[in-house]
Amino acid sequence: MSFTTIEVSESGAVGAITLNRPEKLNPLSSRTLRELAGAASWFDERPQVKVVVVAGAGRAFSAGADVAVFADAGVPASEQREAADAGRLMAEAIESMRAITIARIQGHCVGGGVVLAGACDLRIASDSARFSIPEVDLGIPLAWGGIPRLVREIGPAMTKELVLTCRAFAAEEARALGFLNRVLPESELKSGVEDLAAQLARKSSLTLNATKRAVNAASQDMASTDGAWNDADALLTALHDPESRAAAEEYLRRLSAR
Repeated sequence: MSFTTIEVSESGAVGAITLNRPEKLNPLSSRTLRELAGAASWFDERPQVKVVVVAGAGRAFSAGADVAVFADAGVPASEQREAADAGRLMAEAIESMRAITIARIQGHCVGGGVVLAGACDLRIASDSARFSIPEVDLGIPLAWGGIPRLVREIGPAMTKELVLTCRAFAAEEARALGFLNRVLPESELKSGVEDLAAQLARKSSLTLNATKRAVNAASQDMASTDGAWNDADALLTALHDPESRAAAEEYLRRLSAR
């Protein structure tokens, strides 16, 4: 597969997937979502790679989903749904990778970026990282299986609070809630993730994979993502709902006035 919006590399037992549109803060376009799923498959064909670091180039992890194409009246309905469902397929591909995945998060991690990070096995962020889930303010539901993944990590009450209020939260709060494994000074983030990846890469593939599968199976029992196939329909419905669109326009007006 040819990658144009991400970079994919391997060095021995450690691989990397890097969102590579830093000038736009690494948005998750339909192409990027497909490329992320393709990269997961690419690594699954390389059993020598035991650990994959998922990161964003530049000053942000990801500014989240690019939803413009979902609501483009000129795009056939079947293509709109395919685009709306691409995030679910991406998250499932990342989550089910054979390799252990580590999200390395700096700067902004927004909406769909939170879902991408949540699909990874481990998450480490810089102390200056900022998280937000603005979908409800934008008049759309959090899709891509994001709700059950958050419920697994931080519980139902905090999932409701963060998704419904859309308030930003800092790295230390994300760690206290259980979403992050570690928070490191920004200057130590890259080396800290590299050290963790090297530590894991020294372990046997069989036991790494067996542990990952066992935890994932238990997580599915806690909050299954099986119903996430319907997220695309809820997203498309919201994008054509007048009240939801009015709420989004008001939010964007407030944002531009700041």
